[in-house]
Amino acid sequence: MAYLRYVRIADAPAHAARSRSSAPFAGIPGNMRHAAEFAPVEVPIARFRVITPEAVVPCRSAADVVAVVGDVRRRGAAFAVRSGGHCFAGRSSATGMVMDVGPMDEVVAGDGVVTVGAGARLGQIYDALEPLGRTIAGGCGPTVGIAGLTLGGGLGIFGRRHGLTCDQLVAAEVVLADGSVVECDAHREPDLFWALRGAGGGQFGVVTRLTLTTVAAPPAITCFDLTWPHEAAAEIIEAWQEWSPDAPDEMAASLLADGRTVHVFGAGDGRPPVRGETETVVELPYREAKRWLAENGPADEAEGRFDYSKSEFFRHTLPASAVEDLASHLRDGPGERRELDFSPWAGAYNRTPTDATAFPHRNARFLLKQTISTRGEAGDDERRWLHESWEITRPYGAGGVYPNFPDPDLEDPLAAYHGTNLDRLERVKAAYDPDNFFRFPQSLWTGAPSTTTGEPSAVSRPPWRRSQIMSQWIADSFVPPVSGYERPRAR
Repeated sequence: MAYLRYVRIADAPAHAARSRSSAPFAGIPGNMRHAAEFAPVEVPIARFRVITPEAVVPCRSAADVVAVVGDVRRRGAAFAVRSGGHCFAGRSSATGMVMDVGPMDEVVAGDGVVTVGAGARLGQIYDALEPLGRTIAGGCGPTVGIAGLTLGGGLGIFGRRHGLTCDQLVAAEVVLADGSVVECDAHREPDLFWALRGAGGGQFGVVTRLTLTTVAAPPAITCFDLTWPHEAAAEIIEAWQEWSPDAPDEMAASLLADGRTVHVFGAGDGRPPVRGETETVVELPYREAKRWLAENGPADEAEGRFDYSKSEFFRHTLPASAVEDLASHLRDGPGERRELDFSPWAGAYNRTPTDATAFPHRNARFLLKQTISTRGEAGDDERRWLHESWEITRPYGAGGVYPNFPDPDLEDPLAAYHGTNLDRLERVKAAYDPDNFFRFPQSLWTGAPSTTTGEPSAVSRPPWRRSQIMSQWIADSFVPPVSGYERPRAR
């Protein structure tokens, strides 16, 4: 297994002497001496284990983050912020410094809300809320970090009942690029609060604490996994896209197909209105149901396996001809594994107005993620297969892409992620991060000149490099500007 080693802050000069590129970290603030208390941490996504940071700095508090932000700004070092580390685009990895907010994992529940540190994982939160008979609308992966999930949307089995995880966000603490710490909600820093609800993390500041509304956890819920052979794939997909998005909000039935088997998988107040050739249907206490779904659902990237994906929202059903082509293309192809993952939308996802939060995808019928898995870096055949599969459905898509499923090959990523909310998001970015301190490929851009790159202010958005290998463009982590500034008031 590949691991990142936490660099003891007190040993940073010695570490620097062993690495020609680590000199910027020789003066990491000396008051941050938490590193020795933490074991090595596995990088969750295999593709990004080749990206080795010079230092991983565990942060226990907003004050720790302020110290690291100040040091990074003074030294102009490349950096990334990590919560759970599950970003599909590797944005929580960097060749320079990684600010790891994982130690900020406190969970405090009460009065219909739960306040969590940015490093809390979903499993911790669900466990803390279980004795209270409460939960949050979120995913099933127990090790997924709450910050990244929330800031980019957050779908799950309760999404059609209660909305996205970001819809449940009611307050946040944020460290800004100038080192100030702000509390934001609907009344304090409302523009920043609006932007944090669904635009994607790492663009406005480092979120260190979140408060979310909780919902009643049902005493029990029905989990199911219905399967058919691939020969039935086209028929099952056609039927699924008719009934699943229109099912009662309490039904969360996804469809997964891998070229061998088709699964209708999920949970609800009852079973789906279809019969599989094989069936597993169990009724479980809610917390046990979440564990069952995590253990029996789509697996995380296996050791040594690299996943590449493309996704899009759809407002209408795919025509039969496209479904047939999609199923045929799935059956015969390269790679270790190929998968179509259909998630039903509608319900509470769509009842929130498009401009009420930064998340714009409020009129979709379903979300489709297409994935190919390879042993090592994808070659031309694997990349061609993924592109051709996506091209089959592209004419029928809405053009929107889920921010938590980032895609480095998008022609216009800002429009795809942010839709009609893009103009307002760019104004918020200009107000809270005018010199683009927090940035990465495909991030929001202010158009301000960079003191590092010297890009002219007339450039409103950077040209997008469509890198063939994700690790290459992650290794080219943007270096933050060295100069300081005073944050203007949000407009």
